[in-house]
Amino acid sequence: MQDIMMLVQDPAAWVALVTLVVMEVVLGIDNLIFISILTNKLPPEHRERARRLGIGLALVMRLALLGTVAWIVKLTTPVFEAFGHGFSWKDMILIAGGLFLVWKATKEIHHNVDPADKDEDFIASSVTTGFTAAIGQILILDLVFSVDSIITAVGMTPHLPIMIVAVLAAVTVMLVASGPLARFIEKNPTIVMLALAFLLMIGTTLIAEGMGFHVPKGYVYAAMAFSALVEVLNMFARNARLRKRSAGH
Repeated sequence: MQDIMMLVQDPAAWVALVTLVVMEVVLGIDNLIFISILTNKLPPEHRERARRLGIGLALVMRLALLGTVAWIVKLTTPVFEAFGHGFSWKDMILIAGGLFLVWKATKEIHHNVDPADKDEDFIASSVTTGFTAAIGQILILDLVFSVDSIITAVGMTPHLPIMIVAVLAAVTVMLVASGPLARFIEKNPTIVMLALAFLLMIGTTLIAEGMGFHVPKGYVYAAMAFSALVEVLNMFARNARLRKRSAGH
């Protein structure tokens, strides 16, 4: 308790907390986009529960990982070397997660480009097995993003209470934003393709990071923000054209 009171009175601790909360929220965008796209494929009555469960499991996983910070830090220690790069467990987790994201995004893009190619058995069984499959896939990405998030947090502050508060704040923001974001993506089909392209880029970035090529996050999020802005302008233009046609009739 005394240590916590000392942190409360330390301005540097507050700066670290605000910085870490912002970073956790930004890193959570990737996870949130994936959860929104995945849960939108479920029957309407299951979507909200799946989103809340997926984000809740992300919170549990991150808090559990924070309890094993000493072990998490060791994940950055190289375990073997190949192609002139020492691969750690973190690298292998990032590569596996990146490959999963690339596979999932590519598969979803294919289904959106050619809807008639969907497997009828999958459609028939989506109500019974879709929920479990969605939660399983969310868990896989939760693990990847949680490991990356916690290792980044450890590099920013040595204080566990600050990390816990930052994770709680970031997950709360995700929980609040998940519903509106999912509904926005569902109502705007072109946004789905843009979000899938984001996931494809994020997956490629994770693979590059795992292979030892550092990709500044600022470049990635700047590209995402620019693409989103262009799509918003396109939406305004489409709505203006529709209003003009309606007025003409």
